[in-house]
Amino acid sequence: MAVISTTNQPQATVTGSRQSYMPALISLAVLYFMMGFITCLNDTLVPFFKKGFTLTYSQSSLVQFYFFLTYGIMSVPAGRIVSRTGYKKGMVLGFAIAAVGGLLFYPASVYHQYVLFLAALFVIAIGIVLLQVAANPYITALGPANTASARLTLIQGVGSVGTTVAPLFGAHFILARLEESHASSEAVRYPYLGIAALLLLIALIVSRLSLPVISTGSTGKTGHDDSKGVFSYRNLRFGIIGIFVYVGAEVSIGTFLTNYITDLLGVPENVANNYVAFYWGGMLVGRLLGAGLLRVLPPARVLAVCAVGAVALILVSVSTSGLLAVWSMIAVGLCNAIMFATIFSLSVEGVGRHTTTASGLLSTAICGGAVISYAQGLLKDHATWQIAFLVPVICYLYILFYGLNGHKASKQPV
Repeated sequence: MAVISTTNQPQATVTGSRQSYMPALISLAVLYFMMGFITCLNDTLVPFFKKGFTLTYSQSSLVQFYFFLTYGIMSVPAGRIVSRTGYKKGMVLGFAIAAVGGLLFYPASVYHQYVLFLAALFVIAIGIVLLQVAANPYITALGPANTASARLTLIQGVGSVGTTVAPLFGAHFILARLEESHASSEAVRYPYLGIAALLLLIALIVSRLSLPVISTGSTGKTGHDDSKGVFSYRNLRFGIIGIFVYVGAEVSIGTFLTNYITDLLGVPENVANNYVAFYWGGMLVGRLLGAGLLRVLPPARVLAVCAVGAVALILVSVSTSGLLAVWSMIAVGLCNAIMFATIFSLSVEGVGRHTTTASGLLSTAICGGAVISYAQGLLKDHATWQIAFLVPVICYLYILFYGLNGHKASKQPV
């Protein structure tokens, strides 16, 4: 499962020379780029399928629902697969499965069936879950444990490059042909076949690389009360909800941002989708800056400040119009930048031998991207954008609580 080290958790053991770290770091960079690119490209598919299949907002959000539902279903099995195959083979398998999902876009586009696209996205998501589960232990092993939040934030910054490029790619290669989507879904066929070919190539290259062998030992003294059950840790219990609502808020804003901007500015979807690149680009900038801030400031305090900023920006956006409303919503991406890594690391702090189990539970909570984006789409079908965006506002208010109080352990281990 996705393991994030803290100062209170057993160190991972790395077998290999210092020189062998570079291929591993490059592999992680490519992996996070592709995960970010593929995940964010869903934001382009939502308006494309909405118009092409004449869907409601909630129906079009099923793109995200089935993609992120995979985290709820597959995180624990993926952890078991990776524990048996090893991290390198887990990454190779993840790339290969995601490639199969990309190839399934071909028959889905030939038959022009929405349900087939959802099935293909589900397969892609299985590969993405495997990639994430296999990659996180490398991040914790290739550096000091006491800078886990900063290091994970920095490596996620590479993924943010992929999320920034994806909307531009989608606007040019997919949404530019939106008018043809009523009769055909050919616009998504060749981009996803190209992605599948690239994933297969990456899988082949990674399989031939010599990467450090990582093992996570659970023996030795951890300095914690290991007699406690995993759910007895308050910071973890509240942290699971924190990951659920954070991913939900981030995904739901990205999902509907194109349609929101189209309605605000009265521009075509492909033009509006270009603005989405700035939303994800804000996360790129924020993660690069946050990696430094988290080294010198208390992570929980930074998390609380960012949550307040996100709430304020959404309220400004839905209370105004024109470019001010657009850029206020886009700026929420900057506030999102450090949230996932910070909530994750605060949640597993002090759980001792339960770290792996806790990390699996937190990975499962990523399915919040499915539930909350669907809830916002359902609300938009029956109300206004102003009402619909109250859903992420509530999510960020919970994150504010977690940063101020929820991250605190009910009882400090001795």
